[in-house]
Amino acid sequence: MNNTSLIGRNKIVFTGGGSAGHVTPNLALIGELRKSGWAVDYIGSAEGIERGIVEGTGIPFHAISSGKLRRYIDLKNLSDPFKVVKGVWDAWRVLGRVKPDVVFSKGGFVTVPVVIAAKLRGIPVLIHESDITPGLANRISVPLAGKVCVNFPETVKHIKGNKAVYTGLPIRRELFAGKADKARMELDFVRTRPVVLVMGGSLGAKSINQAVREALPELLQDFQVIHICGKGNVDEALAGRRGYKQVEFITVGLADMLALADVAVSRAGATSIFEFLALRKPMLLIPLSRNVSRGDQVLNAESFARRGFAQVLEEEELNAETLLARVRDLYTNRSAYAAAMEQEAAGFDATGKIVGLIREAAESRK
Repeated sequence: MNNTSLIGRNKIVFTGGGSAGHVTPNLALIGELRKSGWAVDYIGSAEGIERGIVEGTGIPFHAISSGKLRRYIDLKNLSDPFKVVKGVWDAWRVLGRVKPDVVFSKGGFVTVPVVIAAKLRGIPVLIHESDITPGLANRISVPLAGKVCVNFPETVKHIKGNKAVYTGLPIRRELFAGKADKARMELDFVRTRPVVLVMGGSLGAKSINQAVREALPELLQDFQVIHICGKGNVDEALAGRRGYKQVEFITVGLADMLALADVAVSRAGATSIFEFLALRKPMLLIPLSRNVSRGDQVLNAESFARRGFAQVLEEEELNAETLLARVRDLYTNRSAYAAAMEQEAAGFDATGKIVGLIREAAESRK
């Protein structure tokens, strides 16, 4: 059905891409809005991970030109500004056809042209910022937005103009419907040994993979391990080892595996750690080092540690011995972490809060 033909129906365009963490929170909101009759379109890049994820849901997807915004010297810095300008034109045309009441941006470089085009067309814009400090794309977009939804209370002070609203992260409802017994049967795990879920991000993490595999002989004495190791990172020499299941990534059955896990070892990307928080899974966080990033994961991890949700192991300190010791300690003290998360998350409805803000923005235009 063509959304533009649905007279009187509320319409929204979502944008966000570059990583799964910029897409999956949008899906949580999309599910709620579609249930109440909203027409939904999505704008992303042609090559980004968002296209495959969104098109798999049947939501109309519009690809636009997208250039990466870099803080470092690269020859592509000469050509990418022209891609951004073309992206604004592409997004302008899409928004003209779809005529949404509101645009919701989750972040990633593809969102900048969309937010600019929406502002030029007078369409209200809402932004969601996952990390404690905004990334470059959102820093550019925030001045053009009406409201900025944030995950961390610490973020409010980083957003100028009284725009920040502490909402938390919208979580896909299907994650709460996992069946541990189903995952246990499929993985051929036993009931008598706890389960550690290891996630290195959508592309995996070499250092985490190496530490897990070096610690595996001792780790498997006490635990069973689900290891999401990233594309191309499966170690065939360990295939079929009882109590250890390695997969590149999970597209089906993630909710079941999360239900089965007793504790999680993970990078500190905001989407993953807030999903663990919502599910009350004690975490050992190994943030991406400041040496290779802007330090957002370090700040995310430190915030969760201060609030009693997680332990933090710096990448520079990561090896088989430290990983093993921290996992054992995390599991031993899991009840304290789960209790802190229960206190934080009880009654906290991020999806409901953000849907309410979306409705307000749409009404303001009528």
